[in-house]
Amino acid sequence: MGDELESQVEEDEVLLAIYDGDPAFKRISSTVFQYRCGDDGSPKSILLEISWPPTYPTEKPNINLDTFYNQHLDQNVKNFFKEKVDEKAEQYLGVAMTYTLIELVKDNLESWFIEVSKHQPSKPVPQVEEQLSEEIAAVNVSEPSSKKEPKKEQLSKAQKRRQWDRCDARRERPRGWNWVDIVKHLSQSGSQAEITFSTNS
Repeated sequence: MGDELESQVEEDEVLLAIYDGDPAFKRISSTVFQYRCGDDGSPKSILLEISWPPTYPTEKPNINLDTFYNQHLDQNVKNFFKEKVDEKAEQYLGVAMTYTLIELVKDNLESWFIEVSKHQPSKPVPQVEEQLSEEIAAVNVSEPSSKKEPKKEQLSKAQKRRQWDRCDARRERPRGWNWVDIVKHLSQSGSQAEITFSTNS
């Protein structure tokens, strides 16, 4: 047990050094690590979670693909990836393997997605997209009731008339309506010498 713990501490330090600054890598604890393989938000991305049991590396790590991030993936896809990672882990029993398993998924991501789609029972992808869009629509419909709409400012007839008077036929303000009179501005804020200079030039 002492050797395993020592090995885990050492591997933890190595992983932190290797993936330092990599936004796809996340250390949940000293024995649980996550790595997002693929572009964030892409349908061909997967979050690999590896957790070490007390006797790791003499015992295989636990591979979890049932994280919230992976909800877009079919269970068959997750099972396929898990099998592939477990097979590799079996070969590396007794040695630090977390880095190897992460890199295995990264390197084979595209080809595994292609391979699993060939063996996938013919479930059309658009249905999944339709379900997602229906769920999103349902969420969007229910949202407005919870949010208070900001009150529109009530204007009097005189205020509305003044606004209309400021606009031209196309409901746009005339060119230069917000321009500043430089001479007037400088006379209010600058020194007398600056005003003389600006008016002379």
